[in-house]
Amino acid sequence: MKGTLQNARDGGIKMNGFLIVLSGPSGAGKNSVMNAVFPTIPNLKYSISVTTRPPRAGEVDEVNYFFRSEAEFDQMLKDDHLLESATFVGYRYGTPKSFVEDQIRAGNAVIMDIDIQGAKQIREKMPEAVFVFLLPPTPGELSKRLRLRGSDSEEVIKRRLAKSYEEIKHIVDYDYYIVNDDLSKAAEQLRQIILSEWSRVSRIDMERLAKIWEGGLPDENED
Repeated sequence: MKGTLQNARDGGIKMNGFLIVLSGPSGAGKNSVMNAVFPTIPNLKYSISVTTRPPRAGEVDEVNYFFRSEAEFDQMLKDDHLLESATFVGYRYGTPKSFVEDQIRAGNAVIMDIDIQGAKQIREKMPEAVFVFLLPPTPGELSKRLRLRGSDSEEVIKRRLAKSYEEIKHIVDYDYYIVNDDLSKAAEQLRQIILSEWSRVSRIDMERLAKIWEGGLPDENED
């Protein structure tokens, strides 16, 4: 564990991981905020999705996505191996339960960005997850960001803005909110949320902690 976040902060006490679900309107800056946080927390992992979409050039199975056939995806649904699933432009996407659970058992925090419908599915299957809602500072700023992308027509932008008003109503279902009016500040706030959640007593491996203090395990911080 030497060099890990847990070791540096908690003196070698083994901590259980957890899932962070990040939602927010298109244009709120979810990917930018997450990418700013990753280098600062070694034990933070991105949730890899499963998809029926064929790999694009340069994409690697089990790195970018878990690429699976329609039949394999159907079987995963039947066996309840997905925390959530959705269809987008003819292809299916989902969050593999085993990947998230394996990372949590290994003591890692897993983060994913997903819409409110996907978050609702996850809340039903993993209510102990940490739910964070990312807000743009104002409707006007959100409109500006969407237009600066230069990838959507005016009609699509209007639909995204209309959808954002409906999405924001669901903020009451989340544990935390962050206003992304400054990327560095928003990233630091997300980082602090993750660190605070990692300090919950409920995440401590109590059996291991007892053994350490009873002298049953060596102090990992000693040379």
